[in-house]
Amino acid sequence: MQLSNNRLILITIILVLAVAAPVARAGRGAPKMATVLLPNSSPLVSFRMLFNVGAASDPKGKEGLAALTASMISDGGSRAMSYQQIVEAMYPIATEFHSQVDKEMTVFYGATHSDNLQKYYGIISGMLLDPGWREDDFKRLREDAINFLKVNLRGNNDEELGKEALYNFIYEGHPYRHQNIGTVESLEKLTLDDLKMFYRENYTTANFVVGLAGGYPKGFEAKVEADFAGKLSAGKAAKLLLPEPVKISGIEMQVIDKDTAGTAISFGFPIPVNRSHADWPALLVMQSYLGQHRSSNSYLYQRLRAIRGLNYGDYAYIEYFPRGMFQFHPDANLDRQQQIFQVWIRPVELKNGLYALRAGLFELNKLVNSGMSKEDFEATRQFLTKYVNVLTKAQDEQLGYALDSRYYGIPNFGDYVRGALAKLTLEDVNRAIKKYLQADNVKIVVVTKDGAAFKQAAIENKPSPISYATPPPKEILDEDKIIENYRLNFNAKRVEVLPVDQVFQK
Repeated sequence: MQLSNNRLILITIILVLAVAAPVARAGRGAPKMATVLLPNSSPLVSFRMLFNVGAASDPKGKEGLAALTASMISDGGSRAMSYQQIVEAMYPIATEFHSQVDKEMTVFYGATHSDNLQKYYGIISGMLLDPGWREDDFKRLREDAINFLKVNLRGNNDEELGKEALYNFIYEGHPYRHQNIGTVESLEKLTLDDLKMFYRENYTTANFVVGLAGGYPKGFEAKVEADFAGKLSAGKAAKLLLPEPVKISGIEMQVIDKDTAGTAISFGFPIPVNRSHADWPALLVMQSYLGQHRSSNSYLYQRLRAIRGLNYGDYAYIEYFPRGMFQFHPDANLDRQQQIFQVWIRPVELKNGLYALRAGLFELNKLVNSGMSKEDFEATRQFLTKYVNVLTKAQDEQLGYALDSRYYGIPNFGDYVRGALAKLTLEDVNRAIKKYLQADNVKIVVVTKDGAAFKQAAIENKPSPISYATPPPKEILDEDKIIENYRLNFNAKRVEVLPVDQVFQK
């Protein structure tokens, strides 16, 4: 059968457009995919595939959607391979693939030897671009998430429970409000279709950043870009507009009532400073001096642990630092527009709980009023100048911090910190302490036994003498008299006791 000239022309045009369409998408008219590339001669290749979307984008009533979607990708199968097949394929090449979800970003990460690069990339690209969406994986991972909230946080980990509950308390009515994993009630209602829709709407090239480091071959990054551009929809870049956190009025407290052997304490408040802010380096020095994570040289550690033997350690933070009891250094790719100042007082004996809370606020107030000394400033600055090298010593960490620097719009993290520290003065730090820290409007989460009794003693400002097995020197005992009567100006209307089985419930 002969085709008319007009019909033949029409078919030719359609064929040309069909062939040209993918070329146009990847050509000059299409926006270039965001990349952070750190090529070097290492035999290892590190991947950090980052999407600028996280738990703060969970719809109301579907908290945990971002985290469960990521779990279905990193801990479920692709369409070509079941999760068990993926585990078995990765075992001989000694590698893994993980996900991490925070408020504003989701990152998938792993590393492989360059000899196994094509095999590894074939597996993980299939997981990311063509998920299996199997019902049995969904049910398994949803149950894992619920058990994490009920068993891991509520049941087994008073310290992380208190720290995570503090964020919920500080960010009431805010997109940061819920635990990243979600809530028990919302997880129970999520469906596999919810996850598929979240993936389609948010896993787009506009939200995607390719992170590669190590000895990958020339042109490999272009292949990754082409593969992801060809499979992911273009979408629109996520723009998370956040309200200011609710203003804290006086000292507000949530006491989590739990049958436990110690009292765990976390307290803090929002600060308008993140890593891109000019005052962040000054607050970094303050944080390290006051409560460097896992450091026995920091001020709080010395005052509460070393001198008084109250607990295992006491630390301070100006950035979100989850899983602190399991690791020495913070993870990368937990970037947030908004941060809080936080003090973590690790569990003390029940009889010393109220004293420990008073002591932490007493020492914070003392720092605000007195500032740092010249000697402490110089020692802390010198420590941080070297410590930044520890944070970025490994290739994967360098890649993670490079992605963070892209988010905050700052130079290479090590150069940024060292350069800022070199110019910083004691006056800069003490000015920042006065400007951003205070002990009057604070939110507190306490995990303890007999929460009602703790609440009553606290709001009545009853004396809380510390109990020692071996008394310290007289000057410490004299200071204890001040601390045990240190007045805490509680907002009685904002002090509540919460049974542990209600935390993260809804």
